Amino acid sequence: MKKHKVSYQLKVFNMNQKTVLRARREIPYEIRLASQLVLDDLCFTWNKARLEKEINQSIDDNNKAAFEALSKTYNSYIWES
Repeated sequence: MKKHKVSYQLKVFNMNQKTVLRARREIPYEIRLASQLVLDDLCFTWNKARLEKEINQSIDDNNKAAFEALSKTYNSYIWES
């Protein structure tokens, strides 16, 4: 595993004032990856639920054109390998 990069932000140090040297550590790759996967899953689930709701509404309204259009979009959400 690669070492984590650390970047430092240097501030001008005046003897009269107290200034702080602030170090900023980058977020580890594993945490960034896990957070991206969680966000992707949340978006996928929300979009799928929204499409299901719209499909059910089009069935209730007997709107065949809207149902067919939404069904084509929904097919990408239910496709499994």
